[in-house]
Amino acid sequence: MPNDAPLTETVLLRRDADGVAWLTLNRPQARNALSMALMQALDAELAAIAEDAAVKVVVIGGAGPAFCAGHDLRELRAHPDRAAYLAVFALCSHLMQRIVRLPKPVIARAHGVATAAGCQLVASCDLAVAADTARFATPGVDIGLFCSTPMVALSRAVGRKAAMEMLLTGDMVDAARARELGLVNRVVPEAELDAKVTALAGLLAGKSSLTLAIGKEAFYRQAELTLEDAYAYASEVMVRNMLARDAAEGIDAFLDKRLPVWTGT
Repeated sequence: MPNDAPLTETVLLRRDADGVAWLTLNRPQARNALSMALMQALDAELAAIAEDAAVKVVVIGGAGPAFCAGHDLRELRAHPDRAAYLAVFALCSHLMQRIVRLPKPVIARAHGVATAAGCQLVASCDLAVAADTARFATPGVDIGLFCSTPMVALSRAVGRKAAMEMLLTGDMVDAARARELGLVNRVVPEAELDAKVTALAGLLAGKSSLTLAIGKEAFYRQAELTLEDAYAYASEVMVRNMLARDAAEGIDAFLDKRLPVWTGT
């Protein structure tokens, strides 16, 4: 990834470039396991990015040899009580929903392994680009802890049969298979991962931020509706979008055969 500078805590790094915020999970010795501190830092940073007009796109990646190995099992076992467990999974669920509801595209830059809650993180992002050496799994079943919360994101990203196979077997899925299942969008040579992610992020950053925000929200909302309700809702969204300044500018630019000038309004 691009050179990163420390945020307020070393568990999360951030670098902004050309409208893209690069967030790096920075617990390489723990394979970027999602400790409470890391989840809190990532959630807080995404909340700030939501209000930052300069940021058009977010990329989430991991430092070291892995993307994310899931929850920090040592931390979980250090506090074996109901209240502590509820706090961990409530925060994780909130974080994943924060990503879905963020009014900006979020791209997962996946390398190494993305397992359990790390696989959940990939599935929660809007887009995912994986190195050809990346591997994915929901292996909680192997340690007596079914990946129930990762299941929520996984089952919305891939087909039911594929999700159930991953959840029930805990088997690793390679990058090519992950693409076939719909868990990732693109698989690229590991040496080209940064360049490919940068190009994709730059492509999105060059579009109307308002249009992307409208479209992302509508995509996730309509997916939970019946067909009839989805069309009714999407029609209202289209009308609202048509009345926006960026839509008028985009259509006029297309008709005039010129590049549009976006204002985000």
